[in-house]
Amino acid sequence: MKPFTKKLVLENGREFLGYGYGASVERVCEIIFNTSVVGYQEILSDPSCIDQIVVMAYPLIGNYGITDEDFESKTPQVGGMVVRECNENPSNFRYTKTFSETLDEAGIPCIAGVDTRMIVRIIRDEGVQRAAIVNIDTTTEQALEMIKNTPLPQNQVAKVSSTKRWFSRTPNHKYDIVAVDCGIKYSMIRQFNNRGCNVTVVPYNTTLEEIMAFNPDGIFISNGPGSPEALPEVVELIKAVEGKIPLFGVSLGMQLISLAYGAKVYKMKCGHHGSAAVRDLQTGRIDMASQNHGYVVDAESIAATRLQVTHENVLDKTIEGVECAEDKVYALQFHPESAPGPHDCAYLFDKFIKLMEEKQNA
Repeated sequence: MKPFTKKLVLENGREFLGYGYGASVERVCEIIFNTSVVGYQEILSDPSCIDQIVVMAYPLIGNYGITDEDFESKTPQVGGMVVRECNENPSNFRYTKTFSETLDEAGIPCIAGVDTRMIVRIIRDEGVQRAAIVNIDTTTEQALEMIKNTPLPQNQVAKVSSTKRWFSRTPNHKYDIVAVDCGIKYSMIRQFNNRGCNVTVVPYNTTLEEIMAFNPDGIFISNGPGSPEALPEVVELIKAVEGKIPLFGVSLGMQLISLAYGAKVYKMKCGHHGSAAVRDLQTGRIDMASQNHGYVVDAESIAATRLQVTHENVLDKTIEGVECAEDKVYALQFHPESAPGPHDCAYLFDKFIKLMEEKQNA
């Protein structure tokens, strides 16, 4: 057996020995797990995963390589990756790089050959914690000192949000949407384009006056990393447009909308990362939905607001969707763009299209 080259050290003192892939750097981040079977490229390029080490529960990663068209942002965003097996010989006619090559170019460390099932169970049982991917000759004590002395990340949305506005247009468009970029995924923009919408993407701290200058038919508040309570400027923006223009939010966007209406949020023990079943409380329909969030809206506090709960998580009953029909405001905690899948929920973009249509015809 070839000698180990890397180790993963958790904040609780547990360590796992493995083999290094990707960049030869040491990294300290919050560690989470993701249960998706496919979609590792979408996960590593999701801006919501910045400053996080992601443990992939599925054991084989890299088997279909990396494809240039499938990125969710310009560059990979994760802090690190932990996998059971890293495939260096992908089988896919579309692939342009291997998983390891992509991580190396982006400066992202990866450790393979570890017991990912054990790591997932530790995070599930003990909750999210910080961890370090370090060289094999770094002692556990040194790694724990690194974790202790590494400051918690700040201003994560500012790191991933666009620095200036940009446009994604489609021929013969029907609607104009302004997307507030808190860490938007390209697949969401594609969903709007496919439904006849031109999308203007603006930085998260864009003022109301600048947004309204585009005369939008609707405003989209995107997904993104970190706590929604760190974005008071977006909360104030939402308050300013309530009832004036159709509003749609996803993941972090839903949390921000809920805060604007007076609800509270809290950090989950280990978050929802991967696929989960959600129930539409209005129709009883159950869909498998793509999830990637560590915060959730408090159920008790939302009862005192004008928001109605539309969806819930089948397993833990956490809130997965809210709306205010009077204000034409609609939000989902899960990712209806389905990147990575499953593809059950893409139809939910149509509800926002209908809200804009109703506003135009009013």
